[in-house]
Amino acid sequence: MPPTHTVRSPEADLKLSPLNAASLLARARILQQACVDGTTRPLLRGKNLGLVYEAQPAESLAFFRRAAEELGAHVAVMRSSLSAASTPQEVQHTARMLGRLYDAIECQGLDPALVRCIGQHAGIPVFEGAAMKTHPASQLAELLSDATVPADNRRFILQAMLLEAIG
Repeated sequence: MPPTHTVRSPEADLKLSPLNAASLLARARILQQACVDGTTRPLLRGKNLGLVYEAQPAESLAFFRRAAEELGAHVAVMRSSLSAASTPQEVQHTARMLGRLYDAIECQGLDPALVRCIGQHAGIPVFEGAAMKTHPASQLAELLSDATVPADNRRFILQAMLLEAIG
């Protein structure tokens, strides 16, 4: 059985330790400076990310794709066929398949219990709404410098999260 990874839920990111928050901010600042200097590198080249969604605004889907693809990752976008009514076996099978296909998964709009189950069985990092404006980690973007606009700062935080999990 593949190793279990912790789901990066909004609640977990709210409780970032000062050391983890500092590490995330430091990485985001490096990404921000590279963007300003025009020296962004494809640090996620060769990585495949899955973006599983259920009725999410196109904006959050596009935001995740842009953040990952700027770092060289390939992103596959798929609408979830899973729901709270799915059997545990169906969820486990799907999670294991996703774990074989992708290096990490971003789930948007799925039931939190379903995302936790996917995270328990996928064997890869699973994010829950990391690209959404309402995600608590987005608040860290306010601590970045004014060298770039707030939306870009949010992107750098998301990219830092991806790099820490799979880079």
